[in-house]
Amino acid sequence: MNRAFQNRCIVLCLVLVTLLSALSARLVQIQLVDRQRYAASSSKAFHRVERITAIRGMIVDRNEEPIAKSIPVASVFVDKNHLMDPKLASFGLAYMAASTDQEWQNLSAEDRVRRIYSVRGAILTRETPDDIVQKHLARVISLLARPLGLRRDEMRATIENNRGKWFPIAKDIPDDIAERLRDIVDENYLQGIAFENSIKRWYTNPNLATHLTGFTGEVEEKSETGKISYHMAGRFGIESSEEEFLAGRDGRREHRRDSRGMIVPGKASSLLPPRAGLNVKLTIDLGMQAIVEEELDAGLAEYKAQRGAVIVMDPKTGEVLAMVSRPHFNLNDKKDLAESSFNYAIQAKYEPGSTIKIIPTAAALEEKLVTPTTVIYCPRFLQENRFTVRDGHSGGMLTFEQIIQKSNNTGCWKLAKQLGVKRYYSYVHGFGFGARSGIQLSGENPGTANVPKLPVDFSRSSYGYFIGVTPIQMATAYCVIAGDGRLLTPRIVKELVANDGTVVEEYPAETRGQVISPDTARKMRDALHKVTQLGGTAQKATVPGYKVCGKTGTAVRHDPKLGGYIDGTYVVSFAGFMPADDPAFVCYVVIDDPKTTEVKRYGGTIAAPIFSKIATRLASHMNLTPTEPIPDSLAKSP
Repeated sequence: MNRAFQNRCIVLCLVLVTLLSALSARLVQIQLVDRQRYAASSSKAFHRVERITAIRGMIVDRNEEPIAKSIPVASVFVDKNHLMDPKLASFGLAYMAASTDQEWQNLSAEDRVRRIYSVRGAILTRETPDDIVQKHLARVISLLARPLGLRRDEMRATIENNRGKWFPIAKDIPDDIAERLRDIVDENYLQGIAFENSIKRWYTNPNLATHLTGFTGEVEEKSETGKISYHMAGRFGIESSEEEFLAGRDGRREHRRDSRGMIVPGKASSLLPPRAGLNVKLTIDLGMQAIVEEELDAGLAEYKAQRGAVIVMDPKTGEVLAMVSRPHFNLNDKKDLAESSFNYAIQAKYEPGSTIKIIPTAAALEEKLVTPTTVIYCPRFLQENRFTVRDGHSGGMLTFEQIIQKSNNTGCWKLAKQLGVKRYYSYVHGFGFGARSGIQLSGENPGTANVPKLPVDFSRSSYGYFIGVTPIQMATAYCVIAGDGRLLTPRIVKELVANDGTVVEEYPAETRGQVISPDTARKMRDALHKVTQLGGTAQKATVPGYKVCGKTGTAVRHDPKLGGYIDGTYVVSFAGFMPADDPAFVCYVVIDDPKTTEVKRYGGTIAAPIFSKIATRLASHMNLTPTEPIPDSLAKSP
């Protein structure tokens, strides 16, 4: 045999063996090494998971009146991978052609499917892929544009100009319309159109308890495949703080397509039902909330102010019965949200003025430094080493109760000085100042109650300056006096309730500490009652038929940007409760920067009258039994 020919045969065999070995190695790699990766990739092409959105729990008031509830809606998505696939798109064209046949109505379901496949084969044979895709797209637009509320040209432009492969074309469609659209898609074998169920939040009284209730928003999620979906999540207020309970757990429905693109019926295991969220029962009473909001709005208008808050609490349990902040917004349309979302009731920090005087007075009583009848000399000007404490409204020999009744600065400073910085500030912190109250709402401001290093700052803290408070802290502090001397955690959530009415969790009263004794609290109530009587600073806070306790506060507004104080601007407030002997509620009113010129801008002339109007209506709403005789002139009035 020719030696050269033999060598060529050997080389050829070696080449063939090498190529076949490489091919075999590749087959081994595909079958064994990369099998799972390719299987997963293949599965993704034919596997779809549809999320079944859980119904978000309701928010209701203490009487189970709905505040927020969920409405089932759906979003319509375009899947361009299927919409632009001629093999899948041909099904829609095949159905359109087959269903116009005269025999169509007489065919059984199985015969109709066979007819569609027969017509589809002919379409794939005679038409180009691009023609099939374009005709199918035109069919999709003609059937869906009008139900979606879109013009045909608008829908086409949205689909063709979007570079994404998966994107929404319509969102928040009512459930009945979504069902009709699903029927159109299924009956007409339309491809590339998918639906995702979701929930739209609806607020029954969108202008009531806005900051307290809060709102939800859409959160965008992107899967590993790049698919975008949306789900609802709480963004503010109770909707945010109770998100883990309200949200529930979404379910899912899985389905697969066969090699021809048709949906394969799933197994029972492919369905995971959703779990509905829990209903959140609040402590507030919507009737009381409406009263408070109406009277605060009227007061702000009368006294020409834009900002303020009112908090009503039960001093025995710490439950918040009503909480209002202004300015506010509409929960359903959320207009002016950026300007009005600040929750004044828990986020505003300001110097309170004389409402803070319950601390030096209650502490002095508790430490037995004074009795209610102790007489103290209270000059109008008290000169210390390097500063002066002034009180231009009252002075002279005053009893302990008169110091409170007349809101005397020098008297309160003398009591605080007897206590000393360390002991005095133990009561400041004991009443809850300088720390978050623990209310079940996010964004609460802790205020400031730093122990002063300078005597002048110590003196100012005894009559309402140098210390920064929030309305919720003030309301909680007055619950100490109106109650039995305990500092309670303010509660806004009463219960978590399942859809079948089962109470999943209750939130009982929570004590943060015993600040003063019940006896001291009783003596303070007696003194605070005199504040609303003749000679007191809050005579406009009275409520016919009831003994009212309270304390006024007026402070020049601090300038947070430049420091110092802004002349001619004030924060005015009144903290009150009634009936005096067994208080049913504490009501704290604060108005920021009233600009009226009709009355002097004091807590006793602005905040106290607002309290009086609120308390009068609350007493009727709560069916409180009068404790005092009602004057004939008022009893006979219509």
